[in-house]
Order: sequence, then structure tokens, then C-alpha cells
Amino acid sequence: MNDKEAVEQRWAMFHRWGPAGLLTVGTLVASAAADAVGMTSEKRYAAVGVVVAAFALELCWGRASRARPGPSKASAAYYVLRWALAFTLTWLNPLFAFYAYMGYFGAERLLPQRLCKAGLFATAVTVVGSQSGGLPPRGQMGWVFFGVLLAVNIMLLTLFAHLAALEDGRARTQAETIAELERTNTALQQALDENAALHAQLLVQAREAGVADERRRLAAEIHDTLAQGLTGIIAQLQVVAGTPDEAVAREHVDRALGLARRSLGEARRSVHNLAPMALDGNGLPEALKRTVAEWGERVGVRADFTVTGTAEQLHDEVAATLLRITQEALSNAARHAGASRAGVTLSFMGDEVSLDIRDDGHGFDPLVVPERTRAGGFGLEGMRARAERIAGSLTVESEPGHGTAVSARVPLVRHDR
Repeated sequence: MNDKEAVEQRWAMFHRWGPAGLLTVGTLVASAAADAVGMTSEKRYAAVGVVVAAFALELCWGRASRARPGPSKASAAYYVLRWALAFTLTWLNPLFAFYAYMGYFGAERLLPQRLCKAGLFATAVTVVGSQSGGLPPRGQMGWVFFGVLLAVNIMLLTLFAHLAALEDGRARTQAETIAELERTNTALQQALDENAALHAQLLVQAREAGVADERRRLAAEIHDTLAQGLTGIIAQLQVVAGTPDEAVAREHVDRALGLARRSLGEARRSVHNLAPMALDGNGLPEALKRTVAEWGERVGVRADFTVTGTAEQLHDEVAATLLRITQEALSNAARHAGASRAGVTLSFMGDEVSLDIRDDGHGFDPLVVPERTRAGGFGLEGMRARAERIAGSLTVESEPGHGTAVSARVPLVRHDR
């Protein structure tokens, strides 16, 4: 049970038993002071009869009120009869006015709205009669005193009625606010439940996206390490198979062994998502210089590397991305371009890093290059995906018979240590 229900229950108990209780108090006090107020025998007998009638009225109404909650004709009749009995008793003895005070508390519960003021005024007349020394007032001063007390009681009733109206308005506003809060809380709970379901769904999607991204990363790393390494090994072994010169054969076998070792190391680092081996202990310019030189020596093509601008230590992810793009572009040039010369330029330009790889090979028409599919390779589209992964971009310029230029531009993100 909440506080409101407890208060309403207590008021219900008061309205049920209060009239009989106040009638009992008034009867006891009036009986004790009967001689002091000058009650005659006739008034005493009359008072006994009226008291019995009042108790009978309260007993009957106590049973009938259970089936008649709220104002009704029966409750209005009960209020009028109770007032008449209280007025009669107060006329006989002013101390019976204890019973009349119940008229102040039951008007709104028993009378229709249009009769409430009349009922309160009638109750005030009875109470003021007691306060002024009894009814009827005696002499001119008695009537003056009665009028003054009546005016004071009316003003107090008006004030209390105004305060009660304000309190009722506040209570209604509070009830409406509570109801609105309950509706809001219900809507909020529904939103929270929906958000929880959406959050769970997003977690599943994020997990699936993470798995797919890791698969793509490993596929690209395998392509950039094992596939390119195996391609280089095959090329070296083909030279060995086609040359009678034992010294040349031994040289290419050694190169094949070196490629195998490096590819194995790169594969292990890719599984653990480590930086490429060429970047281990070196900055990007040094790693690119060594990669370009080794590629040129391995494929027998003149390869130049140039750095422009002020070189800076780049973030591992940026450096690894540019190195992998260079390796892939050079690998494509070796396999498809038939180039006799290649050049790589790394440019530091304020808040941006540019990587350009050019060759003088056969070239191709970029418009007829097939788009990357889910099961496709990791050529040009793979390089573009790598650049976009770190908020960069990649462009390809080529024309049949006039070579190819690959340009990657990425944000300059410095090393975080």
C-alpha cells in the first residue's frame, strides 16, 4: 500500500466513525455542563431524544454508505438531517456543537457541487451559535457578536476552500505528471529493450565483420608474401633449369633459397599481424630502397628509388600499407608489363604521403580491368582497398604501349611511440 492509499483509507475511517465519535464527545461534555448552561428538564429530555435519533441516523448511514460512494440524493438527505439534528442539539446546549463540526469535513463527499457552499454556510451558523454563547443570540450585542463571528468563520472557510482547491490542483498536476512519467518510463523501457536487441545484433554483425576483415587481411598478406615469394622462387628455378652454367645456376639457387626464407618469415609475421620484415628496425624509406633494389636485381630490370620532402617516421600501419602497395605494383610490373625500367618515388608533403610507382612496360586500358569480386585476386583492387583502409586513395594511369603509373596518397600519421 502506498502513501496515497493509506491516507485515503484513514479518511474513510474518519468519515465512517467520526460523526458518532464527535456525537459521543458532545453528549458527554454537554451532560457534564448541563447545569452550568442552565438546561431545564424539558431540554434534557428533548436532547436525549435527539441524541438517540442522531445515533440511529449514523447507524443507518454507516450501513447504507457502503453501497453509495460519492455524492447522491441519499447522501445529501443524510447531510441535511445530520445538520438539522446538530443544529437542534446546539440550540438546546451549545456544547453539542462538537457534532456539528462534522459538517465541515463531509460536505464535498455528501453534497453535490452546487450545494457545498450552502452546506458549509449552514454548518458555520451552527458552530458560530455555539461560539457566541448559544442560540438564539441574546440582545442586540449578542446578534452583533454572532454576526462578527459568522463573518470571521466565513472568511476562514473561504481561505481554507481556496487552499484546498490549490492543493487539489497540485495533486491533480502531480498525478498527471506521475502518469506521464509512467508512460515515459514504459516507452523508455521498450526503447531500452529494443536497443538491447539492436546492440546484440550489432555485436553479432561486428563479430562477423571482424572475422571477414581478418580473412581478407590474411588473404592479402598471403598473396603479398607467399604468392609473390613463390613466383620469385619459380622464376629463379626456371633460370637454373635453363642454364648449363653451374655458377649461374648456384647464384639463382641461392636467390631462390633467400626468397623462400624471407617468404616463410613474412608468412609467420602475417599470421601474428606484425609489420613486414623489411620494416623491422628500419623506416619506410630504407625498407622501400632495399625492396626496390632487390626486385630490380631479381628480375633484371633497372629500378630507381627516390625520396622527396623531409622524411618522417610513419605509423606502422601506414608504412606497412605503402610497402605492400609497392611490392604488389612491382610484382604486377614483373609479371605483366615486360618493363625494362621502373621507378618508385616516396614524397612527404605536409600532412600527406604520396607513393608513385612507374614502369615503361606494355601498359593496359584501365577501363577494361575487371572489378574485384568476393573470390577475386588482390591486384589493383587489392592495392586500392589497402589505401582506403587507412583513409587514403589509389589511382592508376596507363595506356597500351606507354607504361603504367600507380599513385597512392595517404594521410601522414606519425609513429605513436
